[in-house]
Amino acid sequence: QVQLVESGGGSVQAGGSLRLSCAASGRTFSIYAMGWFRQAPGKEREFVAVINWTGGNAYYADSVKGRFTISRDNAKNTMYLQMNSLKPEDTAVYYCAADYRPIRLGLHAYEYDYWGQGTQVTVSS
Repeated sequence: QVQLVESGGGSVQAGGSLRLSCAASGRTFSIYAMGWFRQAPGKEREFVAVINWTGGNAYYADSVKGRFTISRDNAKNTMYLQMNSLKPEDTAVYYCAADYRPIRLGLHAYEYDYWGQGTQVTVSS
């Protein structure tokens, strides 16, 4: 079991930045690949970014590539999502997730074993 808690969400104007954090507890954090997903009202949950267990490999959705950066600090059991140049279409609840297959870069929600409760990000124009 691993418990995930997101933080860092909020409201920002278009062009601004936010940094989300995902704190993990329970089983050893470093053995999980970690991902970020988001869900806007009336839409399905969508993949944002994923990072492998070492932090040495990451993959991004085309919609956020070049603007968002995923990272992790295994010593602190924490994953981050730095979001720059935010757009109104980035507005969503952001979820972090853990995949108990440390080298897989899962792009689909069903590939993840544990989820946080989500944090709201609102970008105004």
